[in-house]
Amino acid sequence: MTLSPNPPPSLLRAQPEHLQFLREDATRQVDFFRPSLRADGTFCTLDLQGAPLPDDVQELHTTTRLVHSFALAQKAGLPDTHATIDAGLDCLWTRHRDTDFGGYVWSFDANGVKDGTKLAYGHVFVLLAAASAKMVDHPEADRLLADVRAVIDAHYWDEAAGLLRDEFTRDWQPFSSYRGMNANMHAVEAFLTAYEATGDQVYLDRAGRILSFFVGKIAPQHGGRLPEHYTENWQVDAGYSGNPMFRPAGSTPGHSFELGRLLLQHWDLSGRPDGTEAPARARHLIERALEDAWDPTAGGFYYTLDTTGTPDIKTRYWWPVAEAMGALSALQNLDGGTPSDEAWYRKVWEFAHTHLIDTDAGGWYPELDAQNRPCGHQFAGKPDLYHALQAVFLPQLSGLSHMARALEQKAKTPTPPAVR
Repeated sequence: MTLSPNPPPSLLRAQPEHLQFLREDATRQVDFFRPSLRADGTFCTLDLQGAPLPDDVQELHTTTRLVHSFALAQKAGLPDTHATIDAGLDCLWTRHRDTDFGGYVWSFDANGVKDGTKLAYGHVFVLLAAASAKMVDHPEADRLLADVRAVIDAHYWDEAAGLLRDEFTRDWQPFSSYRGMNANMHAVEAFLTAYEATGDQVYLDRAGRILSFFVGKIAPQHGGRLPEHYTENWQVDAGYSGNPMFRPAGSTPGHSFELGRLLLQHWDLSGRPDGTEAPARARHLIERALEDAWDPTAGGFYYTLDTTGTPDIKTRYWWPVAEAMGALSALQNLDGGTPSDEAWYRKVWEFAHTHLIDTDAGGWYPELDAQNRPCGHQFAGKPDLYHALQAVFLPQLSGLSHMARALEQKAKTPTPPAVR
């Protein structure tokens, strides 16, 4: 892997005080989420102050993202990560894994399977968790990796299309013809992480095929935006409107930040081939989303756009802000960035620092009202570590790929504290 130079000293990301704050926030986040592990080895959601919420349903994306996040935290040298990783892997193998039909159920509670739906979205997060566990040399990682790879191969991966099918019943009956960008985008993330963990070329190739479709074909046809929803034969389904939170109509600019960064990661892992359009395409995706979605009055990013690129759902969540910070860091790591990249990074960071990061209790507030006050219209408590933890890890690094390895290397190099 060829690493880009360290950020120029003029960038905020090179300032000791900023880097120290990022390190401190990573610690606060992990400290906040550590109590989500219950005594019985399952996980709970925490309220804004870190107290357990009463719901005992555990969903697949919660389990997998905690494993992935705590594996990154372990690589970064943070303490007391093993118990969460151990418990998460045990939940995946003994509670989510379906011993009757294979694959991984969406949720369970104290009585067993709660929702047996088999989603590509959930299964690629199982792959992400398994790959991350392998990178911290967990003894249970290989069996999980092999099992979920076999399930993805058997049910989700469509070799002809080079994309993933989306959803099945518990016993693997297709109950819709829906195809979606979101599961495929997270598959790119999981495939690239699995490639970094194993060196298996299949993962890199599959990530490349998904990226070629969405970034090489779809985005140029839609002004640099990424429609979320598709028919069975992968035509854009402009009229689709599903769950307004998880399958909203139109496009989701936060996903453009993620996919742009992942495109650069794939390009880097592929050896940075000459003549490729990947860097320019990644920049266009990210810049289009910045311009489309930033709320000029209150700050933050609108959740969705309609088919013309006009803001549709104007609610502002934490995760697009977190992903924008990672995407802008990647652009700066690519070639030093532009003055606009730096201006955007400072604007996005200042918004996160002022309104989203809870420096008292830890974690990030997931949703803001019109006055930029934390609210809970969509989310209960602080439901997720994954986006915000990566948002404070990625700006500390100088490369485009191998985040886990770079965190480990950085942890082995003591950093003098900033002077305040």
